[in-house]
Amino acid sequence: MIHWFKRVSQKIANALKGLWIIISEEKSLWVHFFVTFFVILFGILFDLSTWEWVAVVFSIGLVIGFEIMNTAIEYLVDIFSFEYNVKAKKIKDVAAMATLFVTIIAIVIGLLIFIPEFKEFLNI
Repeated sequence: MIHWFKRVSQKIANALKGLWIIISEEKSLWVHFFVTFFVILFGILFDLSTWEWVAVVFSIGLVIGFEIMNTAIEYLVDIFSFEYNVKAKKIKDVAAMATLFVTIIAIVIGLLIFIPEFKEFLNI
């Protein structure tokens, strides 16, 4: 049991080191955090339903998770590609597109949830 706890705690410590790396080095993640703050604020203000919160939290998690994976892919490609390489660029571009795609879907979900809330709030 103690061996298991040590393994799990080491994995958590490594993940937290990874969190520190992306927070300190990835500026695009800060944009996601900034938007997340306001989405949560508006969610509280508009008293979203449980299912709306599920969609919002899932979307936030997916976008941030994809951004983290995109960063990991970029780091991995940089290890093997010391100078400009067309294939390395394609890998990075495809990974970035995956993040952009998920972000666009999250924006659509956000609009579907928040536009009716804004309309009701403004009595439109």
